[in-house]
Amino acid sequence: MRKLLVIFLFEISKNIYTKFFKKDHIAWQVSTEDLLQFPTETFGFHLGEFLQQNNFQLIPKVERHDAYHTLTNYGTRVEEEIGLQYLCMGNGKKSPYMYGAILLGTLILPEYFGFYVKSFLVGKEANPFHHFDFEQVLHLNYSEFKSMIFSEKTIKTHLQIHSI
Repeated sequence: MRKLLVIFLFEISKNIYTKFFKKDHIAWQVSTEDLLQFPTETFGFHLGEFLQQNNFQLIPKVERHDAYHTLTNYGTRVEEEIGLQYLCMGNGKKSPYMYGAILLGTLILPEYFGFYVKSFLVGKEANPFHHFDFEQVLHLNYSEFKSMIFSEKTIKTHLQIHSI
């Protein structure tokens, strides 16, 4: 029931956030089908696969969120969505939406706090990625790009925390 509350709050808040905080952002002119046309080794193709597997389309003006999922391998369960926000905070990202998601997510689902802290530490250990224009990296080799962001130590830590 608490997870449904978080999902409900996300659905309401995403439209408000994009309307007021992302009004100057330009939406990508790319669909899931376009992404799946990229060579299979590219970040763009992997993003397309993530969207297809989850039956998603990119959310206009906040496409980078799904790029974060693709880069970090965080899934779409509520606790993973909150963990992803912690990871981004650890990586240096600052946004009102992120802080709100972290605050509410932690208050509503405190039993995942250990996972959230580990996610924060993974973000802190990673090379900064939160500022990238992910539309510009769609053509990059996925494995190489990911290895530039996450060290071997970070990846091992990351694999351990994903066994929640």
